[in-house]
Amino acid sequence: MRLFLLLTALAAALAQNPAPVPAQDARNANIPNTDTHFTMPAYPNLAAWEARKLVLKRQILFAAGLDPMPEKSPLHPQVFGRTDAKDYTIDKVLLETLPGYYLGGNLYRPKGRTGKFPAIASPHGHWNYGRLEHAPLNSIPTRCINLARQGYVVLAYDMVGYNDTAQTPHAFGGRSEQLWGFGPLGLQLWNSIRVVDFLASLDEVDAARIGATGASGGGTQTFLLAAVDDRIQFDAPVNMVSAIMQGGSPCENAPGLRVGAFNVEFAAMMAPRPMLLVSATGDWTRNMLKEEHPAIRHIYELYDRVANVEAVQIDAPHNYNQASREAVYRFFARKVLGDDDQARYKEQSVRVEKLQDMLALHGRTLPAGALNYDGLFTQWKRNAGRQLEAIQDKATRKRLLQQAVGAEWPAQVVDQTTGDRIVLSRPGVGDRVPGLWFPGKGKPVLVVHELGAQAALPGAELAKARAAGRPVLAIDVFQTGSAKTNRNKPHAHLLTFNRSDDALRAQDILTALAWLESKTGQRPELIGLEAGAVWARFAAAVAPGPVQLQAAATTFQGTDQELGAAFLVPGIQRAGGWKSALALTANQ
Repeated sequence: MRLFLLLTALAAALAQNPAPVPAQDARNANIPNTDTHFTMPAYPNLAAWEARKLVLKRQILFAAGLDPMPEKSPLHPQVFGRTDAKDYTIDKVLLETLPGYYLGGNLYRPKGRTGKFPAIASPHGHWNYGRLEHAPLNSIPTRCINLARQGYVVLAYDMVGYNDTAQTPHAFGGRSEQLWGFGPLGLQLWNSIRVVDFLASLDEVDAARIGATGASGGGTQTFLLAAVDDRIQFDAPVNMVSAIMQGGSPCENAPGLRVGAFNVEFAAMMAPRPMLLVSATGDWTRNMLKEEHPAIRHIYELYDRVANVEAVQIDAPHNYNQASREAVYRFFARKVLGDDDQARYKEQSVRVEKLQDMLALHGRTLPAGALNYDGLFTQWKRNAGRQLEAIQDKATRKRLLQQAVGAEWPAQVVDQTTGDRIVLSRPGVGDRVPGLWFPGKGKPVLVVHELGAQAALPGAELAKARAAGRPVLAIDVFQTGSAKTNRNKPHAHLLTFNRSDDALRAQDILTALAWLESKTGQRPELIGLEAGAVWARFAAAVAPGPVQLQAAATTFQGTDQELGAAFLVPGIQRAGGWKSALALTANQ
């Protein structure tokens, strides 16, 4: 009884005295990156996981620039140049996945069989010869020929910048591209979705049995495709699902993709559909059997489908070698073909065609009207603008801006005051928002200046509010004023795992608004000065309720150049940009 009373008293004390404000802003110290060792969150029940899965799906699609989903234009498939073997055929393929943009590949089909076949999308990863790689560690033609012999229709297709798909480089993107969500990961994910469209359209394919498999970067493409496209009914991501390395290429690291997330969660989104996790002792998947597989297995347990996820580890370096391929053949045979006779799925030798003879554009040119890089990016922006114009629902516009900015209205904010100086923090987050606090009566005021609270002090807006005796808070949003400090050295792909400085500034504004409202019982007025007017406008646009806003930015038009300088938030233009922010804050 005494222990119970002590625990009750402790809980009450903690509720009255929440975690203190940290001495250092965690956002400057704890900077996750592709080599961070992540841990799978605990999901106690299926409802919790399904809610998280919806959040993750939207996050993937938005980071890829695919939210809203682009219109699916006709693929105009070109299938030609057949290689006719005894028990399979290979065709060259060109798909127009966007108007004027072409994806190259090879279509492998069974020969001498009838009926509807399962199909497999086969992305390749970062191998020297792309989809034509034929080496001991990975032979994509060998894999595809053997799968065709086993009774699958397989499309091996390019990553962007490889082989036939060369209208963009493999790695590309600057500030404007980031603002519009235009990058290699998004183009590759879109191409994969259109590959599924193509496979499903083939007369000989059973559209209810489409799967995917690829290794390395192709493994990333496999689990991202399965995460966002429920038509993938079975898959095998090879040597890429890892808690200790998330992928090193720009095509695996779109800004915003892994903010608060990581690849093991993405792979788990395949549940409850059949999935084989293939790993190697000699790469970053070496912990699969003791770490990643058990974490994903738990998600399958929530669906009572634990038999649908298996893991295998090959004693080899990074690969999709014969042993890995045969593991996949056997798994697919059991789960897709309904064949438990594992001896039937030993790999057979193949004759690989000359590489140039497999290229769709060998001796050919792209069709008339094919776009260059600038033309493709211009079309992307134009189509996105047209989609956004069609969205009249303010809730959808707000959701898109919120997806880009990622700021929350915190349930609780703690404070630490010394005289007129104050620091705010969200419990469990470890952030710090310093400022100047002047208590009073009446409607509270929050002032945000691009140079911080001290720069706001001489201003007429703050002086007028103080003269009226109103409660006034001026803050140093992230990396401004007294909050400007050194931080740990950022890693490559910083924005894949972390919000941008300007997004964090919008967060600090919401944190301060929430604190002021809880402190005074009234909705605050928000005043933004200089670039602070832009930050304030976007913060008000994503706030859960109306915000009385004074944030004049009369010359600001929201161009790529202006946003790149004043509010560099990946995807913000894809989400509606300045126009949506103005519409959402009108008459507030």
